[in-house]
Amino acid sequence: MNNEKSYTEMMKSLARKKKVIDTVSMLDVYIDMIIDDSLFKRKKELLEQHINDALDERNESAFYELSIQYQSLLQTST
Repeated sequence: MNNEKSYTEMMKSLARKKKVIDTVSMLDVYIDMIIDDSLFKRKKELLEQHINDALDERNESAFYELSIQYQSLLQTST
């Protein structure tokens, strides 16, 4: 035999490869979730700071514009 594998060996090999691929794709999903969550929290934090600054400066138009952005951000997260 010239290094030929049996059908069973080939199926086991394919199953192992599929398991590795599934694990890698799940890791990608988790990584994406962590990045998305971090970006969301940072955007929220920045908007809150800008809203507070607008309130401190009594800038009504900036406050309303930033509030709309803040509400939109919260709605897209749910």
